[in-house]
Amino acid sequence: MNEKMHLNITWLYPKEMSTYGDRGNILTLKKRCEWRGIEVNIDEVRLKDKPKENWTDLYFFGGGQDTAQTTVGEDLKEKKKFLQNEAQESKVFLGVCGGYQLFGLYYRDSSGQETEGLGILDIATRASNTRMMGNLVMEVDFLKDKMVGFENHSGETRLGQKAVALGKVLVGFGNNGQDKTEGAVQNNVYGCYLHGPVLPKNPTFADYLVKLALKRSYGEIELRFLNDSIELAAHETALQRAHKTR
Repeated sequence: MNEKMHLNITWLYPKEMSTYGDRGNILTLKKRCEWRGIEVNIDEVRLKDKPKENWTDLYFFGGGQDTAQTTVGEDLKEKKKFLQNEAQESKVFLGVCGGYQLFGLYYRDSSGQETEGLGILDIATRASNTRMMGNLVMEVDFLKDKMVGFENHSGETRLGQKAVALGKVLVGFGNNGQDKTEGAVQNNVYGCYLHGPVLPKNPTFADYLVKLALKRSYGEIELRFLNDSIELAAHETALQRAHKTR
């Protein structure tokens, strides 16, 4: 059955919002599928481009600088209704850092200027005077696992009533450095501050997203076993490094 499966990924703004090695997340999804005989198709959506209709299983949106975020925020206004509808149709979304912030209601910079977000996550982010940077570890209940990565942001993100935290911070700052939450989940929309990039170091999360994205077309499936010794070694090394710098 797996040989006949295919996964369609839309990568939002790969040029403007890929500051922290976000191509590694796309490559991880692609290779983990291909190793299992699942065909992967990737559509890169840039400024002024229109996403394909009735096509995407999973959207990815990476991180970028404030200037890029403002530019992208303007362009997103033309895509907002379409992407909101996609989220309502239970398409899977993953946003990291700037992409995560733009999944929310708005991002307010240090001058008070607001960049409107997609509103598919009930979160809001405001710039702070604190640079939240360093190794990050969180406990993720639905994975029964820890996720690791590197955070580098000054935005403080607060969750509204409709979103729940992706995980509980064990090491690092997380969403705002105060409430011990990191990331957010709402429907099939996921966001976090984990760079690294996040998916190579967290294969359990990568496979979770793949299964979730395939579910609409193929129902509940079991992914073929992969030998993740290298990935898990990187995961463990990141865990140990984070606890040493605690």
